[in-house]
Amino acid sequence: MAEAGQLSTSGAQVLATPHWHALEYAYDLWLRSSGVRLHTGYFIPDLRTMELQDWDEQQCKAGFIQLEGAQGITETRVSEIAPGKTLPPVTFALDELVYVLDGRGLTTVWTAESGPKKTFEWQTHSLFMVPHGATRQFANAQGDRAARLLHYNYLPLAMTVVQKREHFFGDFARGVAEASGGIDNFYSEASFQDIPLRGGFSRAMWYGNFFPDMQAWDKLESGTMGARGAGSTSVQMRFPNSMTLAHMSQIPAYRYKKAHRHGPGRFIVIPAGEGYSVMWEEGQEKVLVPWQEGSAFVPPNRWFHQHFNVGARPARYLALHPPPQFSGHGEKVEDLERDQIEYPNEDIWIRKTFEEELANRGLKSQMPGEAYRDRDFEWESNGSSDQQ
Repeated sequence: MAEAGQLSTSGAQVLATPHWHALEYAYDLWLRSSGVRLHTGYFIPDLRTMELQDWDEQQCKAGFIQLEGAQGITETRVSEIAPGKTLPPVTFALDELVYVLDGRGLTTVWTAESGPKKTFEWQTHSLFMVPHGATRQFANAQGDRAARLLHYNYLPLAMTVVQKREHFFGDFARGVAEASGGIDNFYSEASFQDIPLRGGFSRAMWYGNFFPDMQAWDKLESGTMGARGAGSTSVQMRFPNSMTLAHMSQIPAYRYKKAHRHGPGRFIVIPAGEGYSVMWEEGQEKVLVPWQEGSAFVPPNRWFHQHFNVGARPARYLALHPPPQFSGHGEKVEDLERDQIEYPNEDIWIRKTFEEELANRGLKSQMPGEAYRDRDFEWESNGSSDQQ
């Protein structure tokens, strides 16, 4: 990366936090007792190669992740299924998103011991949700290589209210399955919905429980996320009978999005592309996050962050959302003034660093000059612009 003042990089090391995140939560106490390594810091360079340890409880290798901005809110962990192995069934009381980092396999889900079971296949870049109260069992369909899964749920927040982890597993967890309804239609093709918002806005969402390949997903729109600039497109995702949300954005080659901020706990993983993000608390030192496929990071609470694509193809980032009450104002179009920095108002260092990084690679920015002069510059709907 190009050198710049007031920039720090912090990956896996432990970082000091001078506020209430120093508290220990009930979830943290359990996590320490699990004996499984906890990965901390601002980012993980590659979840596919992150160090894992044996987790006897679930008979697999695993690693827990607690990045700055996620403490006490969301659980993120990576599990690895050995070649040809089937993991023991687990019943969990909360909705859980699963993103396939690497491999191919099967998941079987059921909501009652004697009820019907649903089995579906997944592959690298698949995203799916296992509903609350359901029992799930993961199997690796490949006999010559391990499979890696990323798991995301709200267990730390739930354990702050009910401080017994066993309440969320096994027989205790099975009792909440009724609210999930049947599983007959689960894991079928997602469907399109237009969700009305306040202020006369609407949001295009895809509603379903299984997205087969987030790297190849082509149902992207400019929508409200087009206000982030760069001619970027996105897909908003909602899951059946769940408050869990996610979205994925795509940034065209050699461009970058506007700086913005929102609440804590949003976990970002990269399905495709090469680039970097810059994160900073207002008035404080900036943190550089280099990324590639498999990288992950969490923008801390109310920190501005900005995403840059330095690769020759569109880059994608998948954001797994915390509960809605932690969203902040970053995705609300009517509040962009306080939570987004327009290109003409950004620190000149942002543009300079991006152009230097591309020049070091023998490349040139594809950001149109007019975007830096006109805060109301409109990108073409196909993500391109003729203006330079």
